[in-house]
Amino acid sequence: MKKIYRLFIFLSGAWWLVSCGEGSFLDETQTTDLDEETVFSDSVYTQAFLFDIYRDIGFASSPDRFGYGIPHTPSGGLQTACDEAEPRRLTQITTDIQFVSGTVNSIIISDDAWRIPYANIRKVNQLLKHLPNAPLTNYRKNLFAAEARFLRAWYYFNLVQHYGGVPLVGDTIYGYDDDVYAVRNTFEECINYIVAELDAAAGYLPVKPMGRENGRIGAGACKALKAKVLLYAASPLFNGGDFAPDEKYKALLGYPEYDKERWKLARDAARDFLAYPQYSLFVDHVGDPGTDENYDGDPASDPGLAFHRLFHASDYIDAGGFNGTILEAKRQHGKWRESLFQPPSRGGNGGGGYPYQELVDAFPMKNGKPIDDPTSGYNEEDPYANRDPRLKYSITVDQWILNLGFDKEPVDIYLGNFNGVPAGQDAVHTGTPTGYYINKMCHRSTNASHFIEVPQSRPLLRYADLLLMFAESENEYTGPTQEVYDALIAIRERAGIDAGVDGLYGLKTNMTQDEMREAIRNERRIELAFEGHRFWDVRRWMIADQTENKQMTGMEVIRDGSAVEYKRFNVRKHVWRKAMYFWPIPYSEVAKSPELLQNPYY
Repeated sequence: MKKIYRLFIFLSGAWWLVSCGEGSFLDETQTTDLDEETVFSDSVYTQAFLFDIYRDIGFASSPDRFGYGIPHTPSGGLQTACDEAEPRRLTQITTDIQFVSGTVNSIIISDDAWRIPYANIRKVNQLLKHLPNAPLTNYRKNLFAAEARFLRAWYYFNLVQHYGGVPLVGDTIYGYDDDVYAVRNTFEECINYIVAELDAAAGYLPVKPMGRENGRIGAGACKALKAKVLLYAASPLFNGGDFAPDEKYKALLGYPEYDKERWKLARDAARDFLAYPQYSLFVDHVGDPGTDENYDGDPASDPGLAFHRLFHASDYIDAGGFNGTILEAKRQHGKWRESLFQPPSRGGNGGGGYPYQELVDAFPMKNGKPIDDPTSGYNEEDPYANRDPRLKYSITVDQWILNLGFDKEPVDIYLGNFNGVPAGQDAVHTGTPTGYYINKMCHRSTNASHFIEVPQSRPLLRYADLLLMFAESENEYTGPTQEVYDALIAIRERAGIDAGVDGLYGLKTNMTQDEMREAIRNERRIELAFEGHRFWDVRRWMIADQTENKQMTGMEVIRDGSAVEYKRFNVRKHVWRKAMYFWPIPYSEVAKSPELLQNPYY
């Protein structure tokens, strides 16, 4: 713990701040030869210091978080550390491989989840210390302080997600050589601190910063994060769960006793956010001829188009592209996601992983019914036909159309020979170990090897997630009320699922609480796929011993002229250990601070 706070380097330093593109508050800035006195006696440098704290806000859910080497060779992120996607195969043992193989331990685990949050919490404390004397108006000082307090709460929540209760340092600024008494605070103390910081910050912030301020923290982000924090606190792992092996861990890793009222707190917090008129589901009503050879400019002819476009919001500002975006990880235009996710023929490198068949199966049919429903219309001999439109915008399957230079061509993932063309570089077992590629958030107007650069910012909090938070907490507290149905219906309608004669978009009538729970969980799985949620969801629901302890599979598409065969095959057996409900605290930190209690089973 003594060295978890790294000194911010002022002398002969440089900040390269992440940009969100044209019109961004985080336009690229470079400052050199600065010391602490210089920084906080200048308004521009003070603001740059604040923006530097934003820089790591999306690290935990970054799809290329795990890997090795300089330059970084990615193997994936949280999506490849759970049942969503197979990691890229590298010569080194990366953190995602440790989780799927059950070999994770405190010595080899990545330390980013401990190091990055505490480094940024220290920066927040530095900023708050110097703000009173900075050459800023009182309004700007209050605004900067509120943004910083949100960021501090955000980074503490990152820590709690990974480790449970962690040491709270308040406003203290520790130096490199200071002795730090690293006793962990209880889970409840951490949750209360985070919620209090968010409540305090919200009072000084506009609801939703726009224009050149777009991307900065607003009161909406404060309320959305509060809802998420309280949802976690109410969930089975933390709310009186039986994970802790003995008394010394019970208060560190959750509330010792179950309290149903915690679901009400989460529900009310989500409802409080949803009352803001400034946010809504992004439903696109602007045509975009030319982006798809089969698209005629009428959104009704391309169901689910808004689901695709919400990840490229800056391209659709006039259509309300940011309506559903609450908080983003800002990034310059480029082809970063396309490089991580797309097939080799498009210049992709597999650094974001490859989807499993189990996730493909989770997507319902276009009528909203699950594929194992005998009335759904699912056809094993044509498994991708008439599926939930979100499937094509999330996962690339054989013969899906993708941009290739200035043309649009099908992706050949098959084995065998099709239209006189033998299997090539994109084929299963050659380009992908599962038979699929990720398509989530990739732009339809470019590919990784093309010269056109496209938006790369990605949402960290978005409206659909808040609807699902509300639905989950309301169902757990009250049951499957009409409000719960309405939340799921809104998401499914935007996704392009058919309403059906009953207007339920494939949902069953009169569901029990258990049935609705499963419906909500599956909706989260497909709506939020590859966004860094699933890894945590299966843990807070305490179902990871089922989802993360099974044989994962892929799909071979075998073509012989006009004949097509679909054959499921084994990819990897995931291995689960109870310890993995939480991350181990890095051994280097525990070794330096004997009072820093390691998580159980490690």
